[in-house]
Amino acid sequence: MAASDPNLRSDSLPAEGPGLLSPSALDERLDEEIGRAERHGTQLSCLLLVIDDLEEMSREHGTELPEQTLAYVGGALRRELRRFDRIGRPSRDELVIVLPGADGPRGEMVARRVLDRMRTIKLEADGTRRPLRVSVGLAAWRSDSTTDDLLARARAATRVRNGENGANGVHSPAPPAR
Repeated sequence: MAASDPNLRSDSLPAEGPGLLSPSALDERLDEEIGRAERHGTQLSCLLLVIDDLEEMSREHGTELPEQTLAYVGGALRRELRRFDRIGRPSRDELVIVLPGADGPRGEMVARRVLDRMRTIKLEADGTRRPLRVSVGLAAWRSDSTTDDLLARARAATRVRNGENGANGVHSPAPPAR
């Protein structure tokens, strides 16, 4: 099992660019952005990405390949985002993209861009190449939402939509919460 990416760039990630936020750093960043949204009346969205192939990778190749895959995907997605958007890992199998200033429709545009980018990253197993299978959930911040609420709604959105779009195992984002 191996992965390839036709959009691989020689410039890779800039050395000074931020990496994936740890669970505690992600919580802190979400708390900051929620506070900013409350104070200034701005929007905030949270995009949760689950790579469904990680368990299979772990079974076949140990824990190192899934870790490398998440780091690689985080770096590949970083190039698709604004400089102040952040990517973090709230858990072992998930990536979260924090989208300050993005309401539900803008978050959905980012989700579609993320899905398009993910389709270009191929997984090779048993001599066959296919796109990584991913689930994406989108949650727009509401004035009464906490960090935990926002992440729970994004997780719920991945489960609601999981399996509805059978094409290549890639799932569409849930409609934004209003």
